[in-house]
Amino acid sequence: MTHDLLISLRPLLAAEASAEAHAAGTEPGDLEQAVWLRLLELLDADGPPRDPERWLRRAVRFEARRSRRTTRCEQPYDTDPADEAGPTPEQLALAATRARALRAAVRRLPGRCPALLEALMSPKDLTYREIAGELGISQGSLGPERSRCLGCLRRLLAAEVAARGARG
Repeated sequence: MTHDLLISLRPLLAAEASAEAHAAGTEPGDLEQAVWLRLLELLDADGPPRDPERWLRRAVRFEARRSRRTTRCEQPYDTDPADEAGPTPEQLALAATRARALRAAVRRLPGRCPALLEALMSPKDLTYREIAGELGISQGSLGPERSRCLGCLRRLLAAEVAARGARG
Protein backbone atom coordinates (compact mmCIF):
# COMPACT_ATOMS: atom_id res chain seq x y z
CA MET A 1 0.00 0.00 0.00
CA THR A 2 2.67 2.53 0.99
CA HIS A 3 4.90 1.92 -2.04
CA ASP A 4 1.91 2.14 -4.40
CA LEU A 5 0.81 5.37 -2.69
CA LEU A 6 4.22 6.96 -3.15
CA ILE A 7 4.38 5.91 -6.80
CA SER A 8 0.89 7.23 -7.53
CA LEU A 9 1.53 10.59 -5.80
CA ARG A 10 4.87 11.30 -7.49
CA PRO A 11 3.51 13.00 -10.69
CA LEU A 12 0.99 15.06 -8.72
CA LEU A 13 3.65 16.19 -6.25
CA ALA A 14 6.03 17.16 -9.06
CA ALA A 15 3.31 19.23 -10.75
CA GLU A 16 2.16 20.93 -7.54
CA ALA A 17 5.71 21.68 -6.41
CA SER A 18 6.58 23.17 -9.83
CA ALA A 19 3.47 25.36 -9.70
CA GLU A 20 4.15 26.69 -6.18
CA ALA A 21 7.95 26.89 -6.15
CA HIS A 22 8.44 30.10 -8.11
CA ALA A 23 6.02 32.12 -5.98
CA ALA A 24 7.62 30.68 -2.82
CA GLY A 25 11.11 31.66 -3.98
CA THR A 26 12.39 28.12 -3.72
CA GLU A 27 13.25 25.17 -5.93
CA PRO A 28 10.58 22.60 -6.82
CA GLY A 29 12.87 19.82 -5.62
CA ASP A 30 13.13 21.43 -2.17
CA LEU A 31 9.35 21.57 -1.90
CA GLU A 32 9.04 17.98 -3.04
CA GLN A 33 11.59 16.84 -0.50
CA ALA A 34 9.83 18.66 2.35
CA VAL A 35 6.45 17.17 1.38
CA TRP A 36 7.89 13.65 1.05
CA LEU A 37 9.36 14.00 4.51
CA ARG A 38 6.01 15.16 5.95
CA LEU A 39 4.24 12.25 4.24
CA LEU A 40 6.72 9.70 5.58
CA GLU A 41 6.34 11.14 9.09
CA LEU A 42 2.56 10.95 8.74
CA LEU A 43 2.69 7.36 7.47
CA ASP A 44 4.90 6.39 10.39
CA ALA A 45 2.66 8.06 12.99
CA ASP A 46 -0.94 7.78 11.72
CA GLY A 47 -0.87 5.74 8.54
CA PRO A 48 -1.87 6.98 5.08
CA PRO A 49 -4.16 10.02 4.80
CA ARG A 50 -7.82 9.41 3.89
CA ASP A 51 -7.65 11.59 0.79
CA PRO A 52 -3.97 11.46 -0.31
CA GLU A 53 -4.33 13.86 -3.26
CA ARG A 54 -6.05 16.52 -1.16
CA TRP A 55 -3.50 16.05 1.65
CA LEU A 56 -0.65 16.40 -0.84
CA ARG A 57 -1.98 19.66 -2.32
CA ARG A 58 -2.43 21.14 1.16
CA ALA A 59 1.04 19.97 2.22
CA VAL A 60 2.66 21.59 -0.84
CA ARG A 61 0.88 24.90 -0.13
CA PHE A 62 1.86 24.72 3.53
CA GLU A 63 5.53 24.10 2.70
CA ALA A 64 5.46 26.90 0.10
CA ARG A 65 4.08 29.35 2.71
CA ARG A 66 6.68 28.21 5.22
CA SER A 67 9.42 28.73 2.65
CA ARG A 68 8.15 32.26 1.88
CA ARG A 69 8.12 33.13 5.61
CA THR A 70 11.63 31.80 6.03
CA THR A 71 12.88 33.73 3.01
CA ARG A 72 11.26 36.91 4.27
CA CYS A 73 12.96 36.59 7.69
CA GLU A 74 16.41 35.74 6.36
CA GLN A 75 18.86 38.60 5.84
CA PRO A 76 21.81 38.23 3.47
CA TYR A 77 25.31 38.92 4.77
CA ASP A 78 27.05 42.00 3.42
CA THR A 79 30.15 39.89 2.98
CA ASP A 80 30.76 36.20 2.95
CA PRO A 81 31.09 35.10 6.61
CA ALA A 82 33.90 32.77 5.65
CA ASP A 83 35.66 35.51 3.71
CA GLU A 84 39.28 34.56 3.19
CA ALA A 85 40.44 38.18 2.87
CA GLY A 86 41.25 38.51 6.56
CA PRO A 87 43.40 36.33 8.77
CA THR A 88 41.93 33.02 9.91
CA PRO A 89 41.34 32.31 13.60
CA GLU A 90 44.37 30.03 13.57
CA GLN A 91 46.55 32.80 12.12
CA LEU A 92 45.25 35.25 14.73
CA ALA A 93 46.03 32.80 17.54
CA LEU A 94 49.54 32.18 16.21
CA ALA A 95 50.20 35.91 15.83
CA ALA A 96 49.01 36.52 19.41
CA THR A 97 51.30 33.74 20.66
CA ARG A 98 54.27 35.22 18.80
CA ALA A 99 53.48 38.69 20.16
CA ARG A 100 53.32 37.33 23.73
CA ALA A 101 56.63 35.50 23.26
CA LEU A 102 58.26 38.63 21.83
CA ARG A 103 57.02 40.81 24.70
CA ALA A 104 58.23 38.23 27.23
CA ALA A 105 61.67 38.23 25.58
CA VAL A 106 61.70 42.06 25.60
CA ARG A 107 60.98 42.08 29.36
CA ARG A 108 64.06 39.86 29.94
CA LEU A 109 66.44 42.35 28.27
CA PRO A 110 68.96 44.28 30.40
CA GLY A 111 68.89 47.96 31.41
CA ARG A 112 66.60 50.42 29.67
CA CYS A 113 65.98 48.07 26.73
CA PRO A 114 62.60 46.75 27.91
CA ALA A 115 61.17 50.26 28.36
CA LEU A 116 62.63 51.47 25.06
CA LEU A 117 61.39 48.53 22.97
CA GLU A 118 57.96 48.59 24.65
CA ALA A 119 57.71 52.28 23.70
CA LEU A 120 58.75 51.48 20.12
CA MET A 121 56.18 48.65 19.89
CA SER A 122 53.42 50.76 21.42
CA PRO A 123 50.19 50.93 19.41
CA LYS A 124 50.23 54.71 20.03
CA ASP A 125 52.98 54.99 17.37
CA LEU A 126 55.08 57.40 19.43
CA THR A 127 57.66 59.67 17.79
CA TYR A 128 61.34 59.59 18.80
CA ARG A 129 60.82 62.91 20.59
CA GLU A 130 57.92 61.47 22.64
CA ILE A 131 59.87 58.30 23.47
CA ALA A 132 62.95 60.27 24.50
CA GLY A 133 60.83 62.50 26.74
CA GLU A 134 59.06 59.50 28.27
CA LEU A 135 62.31 57.65 29.00
CA GLY A 136 64.31 60.73 30.05
CA ILE A 137 67.11 60.29 27.50
CA SER A 138 68.30 62.51 24.68
CA GLN A 139 66.71 62.09 21.29
CA GLY A 140 70.14 61.69 19.67
CA SER A 141 71.03 58.66 21.78
CA LEU A 142 67.73 56.93 21.02
CA GLY A 143 68.88 55.44 17.66
CA PRO A 144 72.14 53.90 18.96
CA GLU A 145 70.34 52.63 22.09
CA ARG A 146 67.63 51.07 19.93
CA SER A 147 70.26 49.31 17.77
CA ARG A 148 72.00 47.93 20.86
CA CYS A 149 68.70 46.70 22.35
CA LEU A 150 67.61 45.06 19.09
CA GLY A 151 71.00 43.28 18.90
CA CYS A 152 70.47 41.95 22.43
CA LEU A 153 66.96 40.84 21.51
CA ARG A 154 68.22 39.03 18.39
CA ARG A 155 70.85 37.16 20.40
CA LEU A 156 68.30 36.26 23.08
CA LEU A 157 65.76 34.96 20.56
CA ALA A 158 68.44 33.07 18.56
CA ALA A 159 69.58 31.33 21.74
CA GLU A 160 65.98 30.37 22.60
CA VAL A 161 65.25 29.02 19.13
CA ALA A 162 68.53 27.05 19.07
CA ALA A 163 67.85 25.64 22.55
CA ARG A 164 64.36 24.48 21.54
CA GLY A 165 65.64 22.88 18.34
CA ALA A 166 68.39 20.95 20.17
CA ARG A 167 65.87 19.27 22.49
CA GLY A 168 63.51 18.16 19.77
